[in-house]
Amino acid sequence: MQIGLLGKANVGKSTFFSAATETPVASGNFPFTTIKPNVGVAYVRTECACRNFEITHENPLCIGGTRLVPINLIDVAGLVPGAHEGKGLGNQFLDDARQADALIHIVDASGSTDIQGQPVPVGTHDPLEDVAFVQDEFDQWFADILRRDWDKIIREIDQKRAKLADGIAQRFSGLGIRDYQVQAVLQRLGLVSKNPKEWGDSDIQGFVQELRQDTKPMIIAANKADLCASPDMTERISGVPCSAETELLLRKASKAGIVRYAPGDPDFEIISDGIPAPQKKALDLVQSVFSRISSTGVQDVLNKAVFDLLHLIVVYPVEDETRLASKDGVILPDAKLLPPGSTARDLARLVHADIAKGFLHAIDCKTRQRISGEQTLKDGDVIKIVSTQSRG
Repeated sequence: MQIGLLGKANVGKSTFFSAATETPVASGNFPFTTIKPNVGVAYVRTECACRNFEITHENPLCIGGTRLVPINLIDVAGLVPGAHEGKGLGNQFLDDARQADALIHIVDASGSTDIQGQPVPVGTHDPLEDVAFVQDEFDQWFADILRRDWDKIIREIDQKRAKLADGIAQRFSGLGIRDYQVQAVLQRLGLVSKNPKEWGDSDIQGFVQELRQDTKPMIIAANKADLCASPDMTERISGVPCSAETELLLRKASKAGIVRYAPGDPDFEIISDGIPAPQKKALDLVQSVFSRISSTGVQDVLNKAVFDLLHLIVVYPVEDETRLASKDGVILPDAKLLPPGSTARDLARLVHADIAKGFLHAIDCKTRQRISGEQTLKDGDVIKIVSTQSRG
């Protein structure tokens, strides 16, 4: 599971990454501070299965019944117009972005950076331009991939060596796009029965736009929302209000024992006495941010990317169905993110290839019933895999 952070230069992507992963990276008020992609671990929040079973357990990833589930976060180089033609660090950016299952587009909602990522007075640049150009860069990238081999695809179809969906999917295989995803877009747009020789430019553009939206879903993080001159800007760009700088400050203060704060909380509590004046002033600024937006938004964006865009579910594999524990007695030791429609056999594959190879059946720990490998799993399920290759 990998989530990519994208956007033009100098909008706070690296700050968002540092706040979400607590990993220090270079950041600066100029374009292309990030040259090589930063990769770190962030967490999404969900209700832990311990609540459903009304049990208590000690796990650093379960805080008061809220489970933290790890994801990989990729912060790639800033994007500029013409990236699909290789401008700026475009080729590297797009190559890095292909690894992502979903994308978080960091937008400077305050309008304090121009289209190239250069600082300008607050409110003098329209963030809607940034939303449009980043989406267009991806669409043009997809279109270039398709046009490059379009004549070859037509020949393969004429010679009955490939079907249309298979031929297109093969060209996008490097992005992890499958033939069934291509087929779904073709059917939705009514292009299944249309001869590829008769496709016009509008057909290609419409197809790649739909394919990009399906296979690289994107959510907008309206960063610097607390600085917006227009209170409705985040709604105009359909973004989640964010302040990555505020989240980063709070995480540092929490680690230093100055405040009590959990990512996603709508407030914080000062727990240290005798705070120096500069730190007190900084926390006062944080309080003013919370008065303008309901939270820093960072955790909200991560959760929406995983649960709203990708619709993933959380399943807990265990080895002891009675104690809901690992072989070492650790209760609910792990939580796995799975696509909707995943089966017990899919879970086995995710746990270990050998366990999947020797799969016999599974046990639903809520009902204590045996289930088959084809049984569809639900969010919050606790599952024991029974396999001839079970470890230990």
